[in-house]
Amino acid sequence: MKTGIIQIFHALQVLTDADGPPAVDGVTVLITADEEIGSPSSRGLIEQEADGCSAALVLESAGPGGALKAERKGVSLYRVRVTGRAAHAGLEPENGVNAGVELAHQILAIAALNDPVSGTTVTPTASHAGTTTNTVPAEAYIAVDVRASSEAEQQRVDRALRALRPTLKGASLSIAGGPNRPPLTHVQSDDLAALARSLAPFCGIPALRTVSVGGGSDGNFTAGIGIPTLDGLGAVGDGAHADHEQVHTEHLASRTALLALMTRSLLRPSAVAPEEMRDARP
Repeated sequence: MKTGIIQIFHALQVLTDADGPPAVDGVTVLITADEEIGSPSSRGLIEQEADGCSAALVLESAGPGGALKAERKGVSLYRVRVTGRAAHAGLEPENGVNAGVELAHQILAIAALNDPVSGTTVTPTASHAGTTTNTVPAEAYIAVDVRASSEAEQQRVDRALRALRPTLKGASLSIAGGPNRPPLTHVQSDDLAALARSLAPFCGIPALRTVSVGGGSDGNFTAGIGIPTLDGLGAVGDGAHADHEQVHTEHLASRTALLALMTRSLLRPSAVAPEEMRDARP
């Protein structure tokens, strides 16, 4: 992500050096720090700044082999809480209502909401039950991560989660959360992807692919309010969120040049002459 920030400012400097300061009039640079936790404080700012823009170019890392991310699944986040009744596990477990056991039933029901045909994934993630080893758990919870390619699928899962009912007598459920990011679909990205492919050869990129991915980004928000959006223009690398996460630095110059040319084209379509920018690559 830091590489994407470097690309942004270098591309703007390239345009300024080539065409003078007015070359970047009309560009807004927005950098946020809470995307990984769902952009709780920045979503409103993102949508406000994007409103009325002709395009949003997102400097998230590229897909495999440098592919641009033309589609992203929508993201929904939930927390399912189970309330039972505590009791001594040795003396009178029969007087308790085991929230952990109820949670096990709910995890199976939640996982069954997956739909491989549509690509919807419903994944129970972080969970916890109980307080001490000799007490029937009175409370338990599970976090649920949902990824879907359409808002209709997001709503299907939302309805199903809210329709969950307890299995054990005396247990109760509460469901918090909901859709967090709308999907980014090819409808918002097709024209920008075509522009990127047309400019790629001038930047030394022989073949530029697009991919659909399950991860969400702040580009989902701009697409969600109808702004043409293209994602994955950032670093080419590998191992996102893993110990071997890395950036392939040999692609930095060409990716930055592509960003500069796309920005120039979007700002002044009639003035674009990519061959003039051959020597502007960083």
